[in-house]
Amino acid sequence: MRFDIKKVLELAEKDFETAWRETRALIKDKHIDNKYPRLKPVYGKPHPVMETIERLRQAYLRMGFEEMINPVIVDEMEIYKQFGPEAMAVLDRCFYLAGLPRPDVGLGNEKVEIIKNLGIDIDEEKKERLREVLHLYKKGAIDGDDLVFEIAKALNVSNEMGLKVLETAFPEFKDLKPESTTLTLRSHMTSGWFITLSSLIKKRKLPLKLFSIDRCFRREQREDRSHLMSYHSASCVVVGEDVSVDDGKVVAEGLLAQFGFTKFKFKPDEKKSKYYTPETQTEVYAYHPKLGEWIEVATFGVYSPIALAKYNIDVPVMNLGLGVERLAMIIYGYEDVRAMVYPQFYEYRLSDRDIAGMIRVDKVPILDEFYNFANELIDICIANKDKESPCSVEVKREFNFNGERRVIKVEIFENEPNKKLLGPSVLNEVYVYDGNIYGIPPTFEGVKEQYIPILKKAKEEGVSTNIRYIDGIIYKLVAKIEEALVSNVDEFKFRVPIVRSLSDINLKIDELALKQIMGENKVIDVRGPVFLNAKVEIK
Repeated sequence: MRFDIKKVLELAEKDFETAWRETRALIKDKHIDNKYPRLKPVYGKPHPVMETIERLRQAYLRMGFEEMINPVIVDEMEIYKQFGPEAMAVLDRCFYLAGLPRPDVGLGNEKVEIIKNLGIDIDEEKKERLREVLHLYKKGAIDGDDLVFEIAKALNVSNEMGLKVLETAFPEFKDLKPESTTLTLRSHMTSGWFITLSSLIKKRKLPLKLFSIDRCFRREQREDRSHLMSYHSASCVVVGEDVSVDDGKVVAEGLLAQFGFTKFKFKPDEKKSKYYTPETQTEVYAYHPKLGEWIEVATFGVYSPIALAKYNIDVPVMNLGLGVERLAMIIYGYEDVRAMVYPQFYEYRLSDRDIAGMIRVDKVPILDEFYNFANELIDICIANKDKESPCSVEVKREFNFNGERRVIKVEIFENEPNKKLLGPSVLNEVYVYDGNIYGIPPTFEGVKEQYIPILKKAKEEGVSTNIRYIDGIIYKLVAKIEEALVSNVDEFKFRVPIVRSLSDINLKIDELALKQIMGENKVIDVRGPVFLNAKVEIK
């Protein structure tokens, strides 16, 4: 809402302190369903793997490394050069690329008849054009995704008819089987580094510090909680005459310290890959204080001079490799790499904040004047809740409804002696903690001893919905007054004795949140005595 600047300044000029207090009324509260935590920030959400990659990129750049993109498709010949006798075992982990052969398809009389039976008028000129198309396709001059278009063009028919010709007249295409090539998908970033360095070594001044973060592909026997067939490697090389395993230790510490790791252990790797120099292949174990444990996070080594010589590289090369997904699992606290990388295939878990934002008031007055009346009535109930019974509080207000003057009288009462106007749970507030929903009183006086520890913990560490029992109940009462005006009902009674469920306090929860609560055997415990009795008269 906008306020009158001139009036505000005049009030401040007369009496600043009074004006400061009174202008509080100009800042209106939000509607109950637009209050925090139902009011949520809207922002994009990065994937943990992509976020980790970006952090790794910046970490490498801060350490003076230059970013490269290494070849993804690698001929098996390169594997033999790099891995030597190990090549066959390494290739067993590689995906080979295959392609469909291009058939030598002729255009005999039988095929011409099939085309004619499709209603196409095919003369000698069209036959010759179609033969040329098939010949060019066989030679590779026409791409597969252009074949239908070229057939249609040769026969002067639509694309749809060109596809029909391909399906009916040339069934040979349906029977084609993929044939393997010698090309593989990169299974180690090392495969790409040898190819890259062989090109750069005579063109760039040494030393070189390069990094690449990209996908690798490994033909695992199966995917499980710690293995995927496609993963990201954050790999680097340091190239120069004075390079040794010590460079690997320095790079490992410099890189991982930027992710909160504080202490490091370097252990000889028992695998002893043949593309590394003997006794240089090293595992990196880093201590993460948040997790309180040592974790294997990387491997480094100095490339074998034998493998380097096959690429005309005549200086030592230190290579360090780090699995991005493994690091991301540590950072984000995941136990299953599949659930982290592909959350869309696994059940999302709502946070307490998420659940709190999914709890809303069910029935709320529609018109502003009745919504404001509900807020006024809430304040009156709270101010008089401890009034000794028998007692009552009467509130009478006049409204203009559909052009008619209507007087609403609301009486909140308690007729039973030696009680209070309202029960002790009216100011209970709804909290979410560890996936559970609790109704928590302002103080724990009178609460059974066994419930106090969990309620205290929920209040301290949980997320409040900022909805009290009295809020939901009175909004429902005033919403019913609106309904009564529409239905021409002159009076009705309203009673909420003991709360047993969210619906008793006029709250509803999103189905998604309820599904998680039920599926995880969590609780919704909002029990409590409210004892609110009301009588409404409309004139």
